[in-house]
Amino acid sequence: MTQGAGTTPERRIAFVTWRGLPHLSADDRLAAAALASRGAVVDPVVWDDGAADWSRYQAAVIRSTWDYHLRPTEFLAWIERIAVAGPRIWNPPELLRWNLDKRYLADLGQRGIPVVPTLAVKRGEPSTLTGVLEAAGWNQVVVKPAVSASAHQTWRTSTARAAVDSGRFSELVRTGDVLVQPFLDEIKQGEWSLCFFGGRFSHAVLKRPPEGEFRVQSELGGDVVVARPEPVALARAAEILALVPAPWLYARVDGCMVRDDFMLMELELIEPTLFFHADPAAPDRFAEALQA
Repeated sequence: MTQGAGTTPERRIAFVTWRGLPHLSADDRLAAAALASRGAVVDPVVWDDGAADWSRYQAAVIRSTWDYHLRPTEFLAWIERIAVAGPRIWNPPELLRWNLDKRYLADLGQRGIPVVPTLAVKRGEPSTLTGVLEAAGWNQVVVKPAVSASAHQTWRTSTARAAVDSGRFSELVRTGDVLVQPFLDEIKQGEWSLCFFGGRFSHAVLKRPPEGEFRVQSELGGDVVVARPEPVALARAAEILALVPAPWLYARVDGCMVRDDFMLMELELIEPTLFFHADPAAPDRFAEALQA
């Protein structure tokens, strides 16, 4: 459509999702509605839809590409193609590439951020689970792929179970790089998710695991409570994000309070749930940040 004199060009935004959620989550629809109220047209677009015309959009906001960790090579190639197609990608491609592999935690740890201690085992290494635990001096640990999301293939083991779980560990190492971290008992009290838009703190939730579980995801029975984080957690989150090259649109800083300090567990820059429902003003803050 040709714009007439004095009219405003249509702003069309893609909220990027996956085939399992083609119409977006209920939470993301809140943000889409906030943008629509400001005159934008927001379309849900499946990231690997070969028929999608990305040149139609001024911005492509990654929201629920929740299968990217199963196809990381394809996902990275898609990012490169979309960057050429024209829309501004949020978050920027260089941040997406860095954040895709959880070994970014080591980068942040080397820069003085309190992170969960992490031992990386490269794909195909002849390491045994028992040997890794003995070398690290850890009794209770969490094992996960270096590229993972939503607790995919994330499990807990110990020195007492290492022999039993050795086959599971070897299979994981056979297929990709693996991370081993000490189990934090503090996770039983909950994991904080601090949400930031456009460099500013918006809101936070506390995610709590169900009885007998350490993973906090809602699909595993975890619950979410709207809460105000302690000042030290906000200060640490701001310190962490100061190390992330600007500009970025959204970030979710996940961690636990350990001995009166905030320990980073994940810095989510790709497709985190942003808990827009937790604060009625959060969708508007997100829309304002994107417009800015």
